[in-house]
Amino acid sequence: MSKKAFIFDLDGVIVDTAKYHFLAWRKLANSMGFDFTHEQNEQLKGVSRVKSLEKILAWGNKSVSEDEFIKFMAQKNDDYLIYIEKMEAQEILPDVTKTLDYLSAANQHIALGSASKNARMILEKVNLLEKFDVLVDGNDVTKAKPDPEVFLIAAQQLHTNPENCIVFEDAVAGIQAANTAGMVSIGIGDKKTLHESDYVFKDFTEISEAFLKELINR
Repeated sequence: MSKKAFIFDLDGVIVDTAKYHFLAWRKLANSMGFDFTHEQNEQLKGVSRVKSLEKILAWGNKSVSEDEFIKFMAQKNDDYLIYIEKMEAQEILPDVTKTLDYLSAANQHIALGSASKNARMILEKVNLLEKFDVLVDGNDVTKAKPDPEVFLIAAQQLHTNPENCIVFEDAVAGIQAANTAGMVSIGIGDKKTLHESDYVFKDFTEISEAFLKELINR
């Protein structure tokens, strides 16, 4: 078997932390006297904290000073951390552990490529940290997806070429980043939304060992 590098995004791929981001942002919006919907929240997926807050303020038609902006970002993060502090292994999305175990048994490289600055803590909470050879998160990158920086750093740290990397992503920006990097992109989620991916699956329950084997041997 050849050796490939499998790079996983975190939010919405390994665990569903999107709901906690939603609750924390919504709490902030409510404190300013307005609300936003689950549909609007979709626009915040894979988007940086700064850009997210800019969008939310625009939805609420609010303008704030720079100091208030920084204070709101910190407030949101504090609320989010309170939610993820309580996370445990049953929050891992279906068949993710099975996929990681298969790749590990097949002696493949496994990396995390996430914009989250709390990635290490989340992986520790759900007992998956030791399954990853390399962790590249929001503390290691300066450019947000769709810039491919996060995935290219992961490839570099694994001493492998981008064309030997396979990326699992649930956000359009992440798929675009993988494609720009020249990596195989696998969308996890909705086919219509993630149509730019090389392959799309609803979740990991649809990904067979035969398919993973094919990716390894290609």
